[in-house]
Amino acid sequence: MKGFRAWLSGAQASVVGLQEVRAREDQLTECVQGLEHWHRSFAAAARPGYSGVALLSRTAPDEVITSLGDPLFDVEGRFQLARFGRLVVVNAYFPNGNGKDRDLSRVPYKLAFYRRLFDLLEPEKKRGAPIVVMGDFNTAHHEIDLARPRDNVSNSGFTPVEREEHDRWIRSGWIDTFRVFEQGPGHYSWWSQRFGVRGRNVGWRIDYVLASPAVRPYLHKGFIQHHVDGSDHCPVGVDLDDAVLGAR
Repeated sequence: MKGFRAWLSGAQASVVGLQEVRAREDQLTECVQGLEHWHRSFAAAARPGYSGVALLSRTAPDEVITSLGDPLFDVEGRFQLARFGRLVVVNAYFPNGNGKDRDLSRVPYKLAFYRRLFDLLEPEKKRGAPIVVMGDFNTAHHEIDLARPRDNVSNSGFTPVEREEHDRWIRSGWIDTFRVFEQGPGHYSWWSQRFGVRGRNVGWRIDYVLASPAVRPYLHKGFIQHHVDGSDHCPVGVDLDDAVLGAR
């Protein structure tokens, strides 16, 4: 947590989404010390020590929603939707498709989560709302998004059905913000914690910020902070013009 606070103090971020928090807010008293100037909201899983998301923002959002409208998903604490003026910010922790035995048994649940969130956001996107969806999507979209695609085509995170669901978002008009600015290979956001893997950059890009078309005029930068360690993931993000907020 000390490393996170150090990163946060220098990040110049306005909104930060965290995934796999694995705790309720009342269990994080010590962890949030030093974050008093941030507005904090949490969505915890019913199961202790599992899943969970948190949203930090320098200004209080106008509204925060933590339910997808289905207890099948809400029980796992994977979703937050916050409104900052016109801007809609979604923080999501998409399920891993692996079951306990790495048997792909959770892929149907994962796909259902993708579709539920898509269906929730699509009407607002079609009305022209500026929306960003950030988080751990647990899917590498294209071969360029992982170091060893041929070795992983049968593994959760790169199976054809998972990638197709990600494709559906892009076909619908969602923008992969990082790829607006960087089309080359070797850019990853997650690495196995096995010795030497990160040093050799044998990674996956499974953390994304997707944006609705209405965000594009305000998008200045999409980035991955590969140099930030302390986790098997690294931060990803976007720089947006403040005008995207509109009148509050």
